[in-house]
Amino acid sequence: MAQVVFSSWGGSIIDNRKGGEPKEAQFRLPTTYDGERPLAAFMGWDGIILFNKDVDVPAMAAEYMKRVQTLYCCGKCTPGKKGTRVLMDALAEIVGGRGSEAHLATIEDLYELLKGCKCTLCQSSTVPILDAVNYFRDDFLAYINGSAKPAAGNFRLIEKLTAPCTDKCPAHIDIPAYIEAVKEYEFGLSLAAVRASMPLPSVCGRVCPHPCETACRRKNVDEPISIMVLKRSASDYEWQHKVTPPMIPGAHAEAVPADFDFAYYRKHLPTKPKARKGKTVAVVGAGPAGLAAAYYLALEGYPVTIYEALPEGYGGGMIAVGIPPYRQPRHILQRDIDIIAALGVEMIYSTRIGKDISLADLKAKYDAVFLAPGAHRSKPMGVENEDKGYKGFLKGGIDFLREAYMGMDTGMGKKVVVVGGGNTAIDCVRVALREGAEDSYLVYRRSRKEMPADVWEVDGADEEGVKFEFQVLPTRVIADENNQVTGVECVRMALGEPDASGRRRPEPMAGSEFVIECDTVIPAIGQDPDLSFIPPDFGIDITKWNTVVTKYIPYKDAAGKDLKDGMGNFQSRTLITDAEGVFAGGDAEIGPLTVVACVGSGHRAAKVIQRWLEEGKACLTDDEYMEDILNYMGVYNKEEKVQWLDSAARAHQAEVHGKERASYKNYCEVELGFNNSQAVQEAERCLRCYRVAMVAVG
Repeated sequence: MAQVVFSSWGGSIIDNRKGGEPKEAQFRLPTTYDGERPLAAFMGWDGIILFNKDVDVPAMAAEYMKRVQTLYCCGKCTPGKKGTRVLMDALAEIVGGRGSEAHLATIEDLYELLKGCKCTLCQSSTVPILDAVNYFRDDFLAYINGSAKPAAGNFRLIEKLTAPCTDKCPAHIDIPAYIEAVKEYEFGLSLAAVRASMPLPSVCGRVCPHPCETACRRKNVDEPISIMVLKRSASDYEWQHKVTPPMIPGAHAEAVPADFDFAYYRKHLPTKPKARKGKTVAVVGAGPAGLAAAYYLALEGYPVTIYEALPEGYGGGMIAVGIPPYRQPRHILQRDIDIIAALGVEMIYSTRIGKDISLADLKAKYDAVFLAPGAHRSKPMGVENEDKGYKGFLKGGIDFLREAYMGMDTGMGKKVVVVGGGNTAIDCVRVALREGAEDSYLVYRRSRKEMPADVWEVDGADEEGVKFEFQVLPTRVIADENNQVTGVECVRMALGEPDASGRRRPEPMAGSEFVIECDTVIPAIGQDPDLSFIPPDFGIDITKWNTVVTKYIPYKDAAGKDLKDGMGNFQSRTLITDAEGVFAGGDAEIGPLTVVACVGSGHRAAKVIQRWLEEGKACLTDDEYMEDILNYMGVYNKEEKVQWLDSAARAHQAEVHGKERASYKNYCEVELGFNNSQAVQEAERCLRCYRVAMVAVG
């Protein structure tokens, strides 16, 4: 809730310029840019929001269109290329004192003309321009007539290119860019666009929960683009054709075609690391956050050393020992890691911080330290007898998966019960079948619809023969006189009123107790970081959720109250701890989340660490502030009516089907990706939904 001077956002007009009882506007936009400096105005794809009456709207509109035309217009269609140039010139003439009312008429005409653009970048950029002309016409006429100009405060204008899918991606990959390149059969350029924000393309082309697809405007027409698999297509093309990535020293630098005008590629295509710098960085953990931080720091020329507790061959952290090979083949993961190592990143395996080397030693040896140890400790289940040391009651799902992948004795029998509803629980029941289980049960206290696991993973388990017990809560582990697990006592649950998460609260049904006979119970209800390597007197605080406390920038609304988002308070995270030169990210800082969220955290950490090493302060850039503001505001509108001529069905990747795929020790990949022609055809469905946002900061 925010009080504004004027808003046309979403076509809803709020005009408080004439005084009287102020009208309130409903949208998610903070009133400050960085927690301190006031946000004076916002201009973007769905209108104008004005907080400060002194903002010169015609001048802001002119600068907005100038940046759209010169920085982001791809030039691939005549309406966009020519139309935005005419708009830019018309607005420049007006604010330059050379305009006429004919220029205003031209602007209004071009609004209709640009509806015929190839994509939505130029289309959407005309919306705030037309709103400016319609609702601030007197200000434009003041420029045209040479009379007193509108009051012009001292505001800085900052723009950001985004898209609904890019905004929703935790790593903020430029998704339309890499899809556009696939459509042009330029798989190398596609991969360059991915690697600008994501150094593990083969991983996030396979195991990402792809939240980007929930914000795909194509689904307002028919079905979302298969964004994740298209990323895999670009990655697979590279390794299948034995192409050496251009950023590796000694590789042939792939050139951007001369006729490929989109400026993004020329700006972001990494051809080689920068010159080696003198300051060094240590990274704790070779998981997705640690690998991402190392990759981007290495590209900037910083010598990086990663310390990993697992032995060599198991780089990747939870990707390596927490995601089954039938979802993420090990040799492809290792290729992504080898590329990072080829940039000069040193990997030291079988080294546990706090045991083999202390955190204090790392801090003394390196100029900066990034803590990204992951979340490898299983949470207790909280049922009777789980602490009795029974044979067959395993420590946890993460431990079971790690031991299975490393060829160790898991202690698993023939009849397995896994407790939980997330992706780890699903991995456990599917791996149990591959490790020789005759029966593999999944027990979950809510309904199938409410499982946090990805739907396609649950479907995969179902196809492989996993037995499900929904709305069932384990209450007691049962063992025989030899302390061998023989079963787990459960109670059936009824769904009551919604709890804080919005899901209906499961409640036990009296008299519904029953026993599932089994010889193995695996709790898989969650995991925590193991932060025991951080000394109590080191100056780093730990939250009650067992995560590292880092400094952040809070945002407040017009009433001075903290803004809330889906994760709690809306914040811009700097990732620096209270210990000088020590940063933290990934699961250890944000809590156990997804691979792509950890990559995004590691990428930001790399940029913040770089600024700390070069400038002596851990600060965020305009691009990062804008990234956070847009993410809080939201770029996708599920109610938007998207006009499109024809519906085109979403492509589905090939897959191995049948229960035999879960046979003993069969860890062959189940999902097989697209062939190249499929990938190109699917990429052609993309609407290229770019948006340009601009703010005026006081």
